[in-house]
Amino acid sequence: MIRSRLLCKDNDICYRVPVGNNAAKLSGTSAVCTLLCVAVSLFAIVGADDPYRFFNWNVTYGDIYPLGVRQRGILINGQFPGPDIHSVTNDNLIINVFNSLDEPFLLSWNGIQNRRNSFEDGVYGTTCPIPPGRNFTYILQVKDQIGSFYYFPSLGFHKAAGGFGGIRILSRPQIPVPFPDPDGDYTILVGDWYKSNHTALRAHLDRGKKLPFPDGILINGRGPNGYALTVEQADQPGLDYYIVVSSRFTTPILTTTGVLHYSNSAGRVSGPPPGGPTIQIDWSLNQARSIRTNLTASGPRPNPQGSYHYGMINTTRTIRLASSAGQVNGKQRYAVNSVSFVAPDTPLKLADYFKIQGVFRENSISDKPYGGGIYLDTSVLTVDYRAFVEIVFENNENIVQSWHLNGYSFFVVGMDGGQWTTNSRNQYNLRDAVARCTTQVYPKSWTAIYVPLDNVGMWNIRSEFWARQYLGQQLYLRVYTTSTSLRDEFPIPKNALLCGKASGRSTRPL
Repeated sequence: MIRSRLLCKDNDICYRVPVGNNAAKLSGTSAVCTLLCVAVSLFAIVGADDPYRFFNWNVTYGDIYPLGVRQRGILINGQFPGPDIHSVTNDNLIINVFNSLDEPFLLSWNGIQNRRNSFEDGVYGTTCPIPPGRNFTYILQVKDQIGSFYYFPSLGFHKAAGGFGGIRILSRPQIPVPFPDPDGDYTILVGDWYKSNHTALRAHLDRGKKLPFPDGILINGRGPNGYALTVEQADQPGLDYYIVVSSRFTTPILTTTGVLHYSNSAGRVSGPPPGGPTIQIDWSLNQARSIRTNLTASGPRPNPQGSYHYGMINTTRTIRLASSAGQVNGKQRYAVNSVSFVAPDTPLKLADYFKIQGVFRENSISDKPYGGGIYLDTSVLTVDYRAFVEIVFENNENIVQSWHLNGYSFFVVGMDGGQWTTNSRNQYNLRDAVARCTTQVYPKSWTAIYVPLDNVGMWNIRSEFWARQYLGQQLYLRVYTTSTSLRDEFPIPKNALLCGKASGRSTRPL
């Protein structure tokens, strides 16, 4: 048996190295790192040879002024937006979150696949909330991933108050990338914003009302010209320049600006910003289809197992998901295939693990739209582990939809206006489509993706328009196998919080 210890550097990166005795000694760590490193040995299943990065976060309320009006925001370690997570492929992230709010809190990791470990996914279908005054330590591994992602609070419309931040996963140093190292690396978080507190917005939705039009757009938590990015001079005169963000296919069009500041700038930005984007859907469809993967470049692939030859694999199932809006019992709801999701009192993953009856029904949502009226249910669709499926998102409304699938990276093989039919497959890109975890669906249009279901667990499919998600436009994909092998799925974390009908049960023996 090989014994090991953790050596920590810079207070947040640790490596496991062999030692000659049973004592688990720590060198060069802070008190926080020591505490968390010990916790890892108790309840984590992580890659022992890969680096560890430790984070200690305190979640609080605080005053913020993103659009010039005081609001009650959610801060992480006093920051809005929250601190960035910097990591490298296969790093183990140990994130201790203390909830200093007066209500339950839960963080999710948008784009992090949590391989074999949906217990840590941080949405209510998988993970119990952190009670007020309590903490929870997330144990994640950014396995075989590179790219830019983000974390956010997934409960109680907290996303409209803050608590979000960027995640960067860099390629391993020994794997070359097909471009020079950048001179700088910056996180840009963009989203619409309301001047009302999140509690007022949540109460508005709970009363069955639609949200009003947003009050503005933020860049890294700041309103117009509130965010500045300082860089060294490139190929333009030494001045300041606008960073412009505009909404698409909305009336009116919202626009905000930031500032790109050259370090040797001779003048401040002035004049009107550039005009807004085109409102032509065909132009947007053609642009989106033109973005492709460069298969001739060296560097890491979206999937190291080689399934980027996705066009040579036969799909085993087609799932069509159509969004809709309407009312149920006089209240506004949103739905997928006519089912408006209602959260149960127990996370679905825990109910599945403990075999608790009465929390959800398998296949409580159809795998294709049938055109009926909206009704309430806890929508779960069971699919086979290692199946290769086609999912078609259908949008019959006059707004842009945005869909996200937790736990996976998928291939966007096609999109077009009008209704999807089997003949639509003739225009699919089966060679060099882009791999991603979120995709747009243009008004009165459809988007098709291919997904290799190689990650066992309970995974959320949802609208990224948060009011629609909150009022039912989501479901869970139950990727199931009868296998109990650790090769296929990790057991429940020993530190997992248990709630609802899972309360009082035990996780695993120490």
